[in-house]
Amino acid sequence: MKFPIKKPAKPKKQRLLPRIHIKIHKGQFEILGMGTWYSYWRDPYHLLLTIPWGGFLILICIFYVLINALFALAYLVGGDCIANAQPGSFLDVFFFSVQTLASIGYGAMYPKTTYANIIVTIEAMIGLVGIAVMTGLAFTRFSRPTARVIFSRVAVITPHEDMPTFMFRTANQRRNFILEAHMRVYLMRDEVTAEGEFIRRFHDLKLVRNQTPSFALSWVAMHPIDEFSPLYGMTAESLSQTNTTIIISLSGIDETVSQVVHARHTYAAEDIIWNSRFVDIFHHTNDGHRYIDYKHFHDVLPLE
Repeated sequence: MKFPIKKPAKPKKQRLLPRIHIKIHKGQFEILGMGTWYSYWRDPYHLLLTIPWGGFLILICIFYVLINALFALAYLVGGDCIANAQPGSFLDVFFFSVQTLASIGYGAMYPKTTYANIIVTIEAMIGLVGIAVMTGLAFTRFSRPTARVIFSRVAVITPHEDMPTFMFRTANQRRNFILEAHMRVYLMRDEVTAEGEFIRRFHDLKLVRNQTPSFALSWVAMHPIDEFSPLYGMTAESLSQTNTTIIISLSGIDETVSQVVHARHTYAAEDIIWNSRFVDIFHHTNDGHRYIDYKHFHDVLPLE
């Protein structure tokens, strides 16, 4: 008894991912095109969320005109199918399509054939779905929580409590509270394993205080450089040679909108100033009150 021999199935063509170009700038790895809205044209939903508001409104207008033009052509194909519309007039059927898509229904023009009623039914359904989609996209764009948090342009390594300490500061630009604010700091650098393989490795930098119940004004983050610190024994030259990058991630609950907000910042080796301290931004008034002067938020002074 012979069994039929099955031919091997043809392998499915795998979709190749596009190339991702990476460059190193000031010790930081940058993905070219990352964060640019026009790089997401293959992902329409993400594109409509990242495109600027001006471009978003222009795309809606273009889509609105095009879909009405297409339905106007469909009405013209049906001949004299719209009552009170001039036969062969593109403008008349175009504005009739606008009324149908928006469910306006003035009553001056109306479908008078079965063909026209079918097109009107299809257009009415598309109009309902389109309005729901556009409303959802606009609401999503408006409701996205954002954090207005600034970080000092530079970080410093200076003695604190008789120990060299890595410091930077951040501030909340909004006049509200970020509740349960939590900060994590990572060090990323080039290393070579015991097997001689190159690796880009992450290290956690422990802070003196990595969370606060309410973040309102300013926050100075401090990492003691002790024998357990990844920065222990490092110099400005070794930080540059290993392409060291400090990554800061801050998150918390915005008191105004009751949503979680995020902020991120990076420091390259060139952004770390040694043997310097930040200029004091807290001052006293003549009547004993304290205030913060953000004009010197990014300024540093060398140690005497």
